[in-house]
Amino acid sequence: MNTTYTADKPIITWLDEVGSTSTYLAQVLTDNTPSGTVIAARCQNAGRGQRGNTWEAEPGKNLSFSMLIKPNGIPARCQFRISQAVTLAIVSVLRPMLPGSKISIKWPNDIYADNKKICGILIENTLIGAEIAHCIAGIGINVNQAVFLSDAPNPVSIIQLTKQETALEPLLEKLASQILLYLTHDAETLHNQYMNSLWRKNNSRYRDVSTGREFEAEITDIGPMGHMTLTDTNGRQLTYAFKEVAAILPPINND
Repeated sequence: MNTTYTADKPIITWLDEVGSTSTYLAQVLTDNTPSGTVIAARCQNAGRGQRGNTWEAEPGKNLSFSMLIKPNGIPARCQFRISQAVTLAIVSVLRPMLPGSKISIKWPNDIYADNKKICGILIENTLIGAEIAHCIAGIGINVNQAVFLSDAPNPVSIIQLTKQETALEPLLEKLASQILLYLTHDAETLHNQYMNSLWRKNNSRYRDVSTGREFEAEITDIGPMGHMTLTDTNGRQLTYAFKEVAAILPPINND
């Protein structure tokens, strides 16, 4: 099935302060709000992550923004295609900026620099019938924040890796444009690139959340709804939804 998007370029609005850019965008959008609309905040004091987690962002130092996406023709059963497009677009921007780090996607949609988290994404879909009417992609990227005070286990920022400040507005324009570009890619291309960009794809250690069992496995597939299929060392295939399995992080070297 072909998929089209109505936006050629992003329309960006900067706010000085807001609780959550995603909540704000959801409150102001109408049927006429164009796809590619972006709300960014210099200070976001109630940023939301997956399953209600909060996102730490020092005011004026990082990118906190949400984008409205109006796909035409993506059924709800294939909704993970949007996550793939968004994550791959961000990876495509960060890789040339951070040539000394391995930039990859930690399933389902965190961006890692080596073994540390540099970007978090929360995508919320609104359905009409069996198709996606629109979605709001909330994105937080650690850019110029040098010190993190929360109990997050492994944050990292661009400035920590490059020792240089990055201008936020040009970076946001590039990221938003890349997201719109990647949304035009076909499902097979997105799937293949996503699989090739996964963090610790081969022979990592996992914990089954319901049983507590730890095991080694490799990622062998990601389904259209985002379910991850692992193949363990005995050749057994195990399929998990988000939060049903946890990757066990390697020890973090803070030197």
